[in-house]
Amino acid sequence: MSTETVAEPRLLFQRDRVTPRDQATFLLKLAVVMVLFAAGTTLVLTGAAWGIAAGVVVLGALYTHMVELQHQCLHHSAFLKSSRHRAVGVVLGTPLFVSYSHYRARHLQHHRYLGTDQDSEFFGFDTRQPLTVKVLLRGLFDYGRLVGVAVDCWKSWRGTWQYDGGQISERIRRDSMNEHRFITLVVLAAVGAAVAGYAELMLWLWVAPLLLVAVPLHFLVELPEHIRCDNDTTDVLRNTRSISGSWFSTWYTNGNNLHVEHHAAMTVPINRLHERHDEVKRFAKFVEHSYWAFYGQVFREVLDRGQSGVEIETPAHRAR
Repeated sequence: MSTETVAEPRLLFQRDRVTPRDQATFLLKLAVVMVLFAAGTTLVLTGAAWGIAAGVVVLGALYTHMVELQHQCLHHSAFLKSSRHRAVGVVLGTPLFVSYSHYRARHLQHHRYLGTDQDSEFFGFDTRQPLTVKVLLRGLFDYGRLVGVAVDCWKSWRGTWQYDGGQISERIRRDSMNEHRFITLVVLAAVGAAVAGYAELMLWLWVAPLLLVAVPLHFLVELPEHIRCDNDTTDVLRNTRSISGSWFSTWYTNGNNLHVEHHAAMTVPINRLHERHDEVKRFAKFVEHSYWAFYGQVFREVLDRGQSGVEIETPAHRAR
């Protein structure tokens, strides 16, 4: 038997703790968020059609990026003190209506049960279903999730909200309800501003960026993680995809492209996952050079299925 045959990844599954440098890196990312928010708002305030359009794109893209930063907070891999993760994570998720504690409970279950029938991600896209135009459009424009959040907010104010993914502690349930109440207050403040004469501003600063850009863009960021992988195994080298990507895509997705690396050791700070990418390229089954390459494959599969009128069997489809 050759050395290549028995070789195994050495670094990929090693755990690591947050260092002061990691925290400084995350704080820099937060500073960039504030700069981009100011830039998007300034573009909208020009009042010109081109400025409003550009501002809507910048802000919508930013709200998606903020959820990817929130994702790092879920894993407590951004700050030296764990207590800071929720405080920052709540704010990062609010523009896209994502409760930090609710998301964290469901997402950690996703890590635990990936590759089993108990796997269920927070945003609800089933990676085992065959890819069709209808499925992709439903994922791109998943406004039903926002309706679900509204229902969660209503139940939270009534004190009747319950987690539907299993057992959680009373503290996490209480935190989730408080975050849904906070989202409600932010929405009411925006409605109040609209009634006070700033309706157009609220439209271009939040509503349009959310509905036209953030919701579909977030779906595109999340889609590559496990779709078309071997979802019938718990082996992270087979059930998850990494994308080498560019410096821009790595920054924008906050390292979500390095998803095998993340699932192999989920508490490792995101900014250090690239150190493990060479091992992933060597040992993982699903590694793409770029997002363009991945989406090209998805487009061709959907196109082929539409032309043939039959379902094309993929690894993800066989896992059903």
